[in-house]
Amino acid sequence: MQISLALTTFAEKKWNMATKGQYTYEYPHPAVTADCIVFGYDGKELKVLLIKRGKEKDASTTAYVGEWALPGGFLDVEKDKTIAHTAARELKEETGLKLSVKDFKEVGTFSDINRDPRERVITVAHYALVKLAEVKAATDAEKAEWYSWKDIPHLAFDHDKILRVAFSKLKQNIHFEPVGFELLSEVFTLPQLQNLYESILEVKFDRRNFANKMKHYEILSEVEDDTPRHGTRTPIKYRFDKDNYDRLKSNGFQLEF
Repeated sequence: MQISLALTTFAEKKWNMATKGQYTYEYPHPAVTADCIVFGYDGKELKVLLIKRGKEKDASTTAYVGEWALPGGFLDVEKDKTIAHTAARELKEETGLKLSVKDFKEVGTFSDINRDPRERVITVAHYALVKLAEVKAATDAEKAEWYSWKDIPHLAFDHDKILRVAFSKLKQNIHFEPVGFELLSEVFTLPQLQNLYESILEVKFDRRNFANKMKHYEILSEVEDDTPRHGTRTPIKYRFDKDNYDRLKSNGFQLEF
């Protein structure tokens, strides 16, 4: 009887039963969010999707209202299967942009104690590559707009830091993933491809060398069309050969410039 009573007392001291049958522990729990870095390309420069924060409907604070930030929001502990599902859901709610969970790549976890003035919040950042699409603000976002990578305004919370880390990840992954082909239209020219890679890697390539190297990799298929060509001035159009790329990648292939 004494042992049973001791165990009951310990259990009651360690946690209390919540109204929904869940345990409520003595120590406080942090909130968890997902932030989305969405890169696009308009044919000339790299773009990033941002939202202008509006007043939160159910919040008692007005953190960074009217300032630009990355799309994102809080984990729904009952509905979101993974934090990537949170990212996809919040992105759609705030911008109207619908992506699959598979479209996101995890950037990292950001947990500085002072990163959010509302409460202790740990965020898991994800980036995605999309073809530019029209976006429309919703829920607690006042605006949603594509910003040029060179003209990013100061961002709320620690989103400047998150964006820098995500861009660094993108520069690394460009050698191992078909980054350019996820941002370009299905049919593109070599100058367009070169301009994109120069925008991401922040370098300048010799045009002839870049063209020869991309053709050498055999991951581009020339597109036949009825466009009249005037000598060499009309750029040849290409399409990404994903099957060949996947075959090469399985053998350890990576893009080198």
